[in-house]
Amino acid sequence: MRWLTIAIALVSALAFAMSVQGGRWWTIGDVAEVGPFGTNRCFGGECEPAPMLWLGASDRWVRFGTATGAAGLLCGVLLIVVAAALAAKRIPRLVAKSVAVSLATAVIAGSVFVVQYPGAHLAESSFGRGVLLYAIAIALGAFVAVSVLRTAKSP
Repeated sequence: MRWLTIAIALVSALAFAMSVQGGRWWTIGDVAEVGPFGTNRCFGGECEPAPMLWLGASDRWVRFGTATGAAGLLCGVLLIVVAAALAAKRIPRLVAKSVAVSLATAVIAGSVFVVQYPGAHLAESSFGRGVLLYAIAIALGAFVAVSVLRTAKSP
């Protein structure tokens, strides 16, 4: 069970990293991609980063995007620490509790980021892979935290 938990922790960390760094949360036709840390606008085959304010986003929503991205990255780092401790035959209870708290933060920030998306009124706007990866990472991370916290005192 220890190696399964290690593998799930690493998969969850990878999913968090991919969702906030490489996975776009929304696509707007072939013109733009929106993620927690910014947008890419593509014209004539060339894409360039653009601030999120062109969507009509409020500063509050942009801050929730940054919080979502930071929470995802923090969860990923903590899950790697849990995997490393488990591989060393330790029971990282304190880190698992930190994972649980960071997952709660990720859920709250991510939920507000998704619910208050300002581009929902655009006809060509659709969900991208980032939202799905983020949700999968949260579920897997919760499994890891619960699994570690339910482990007996001695390995």
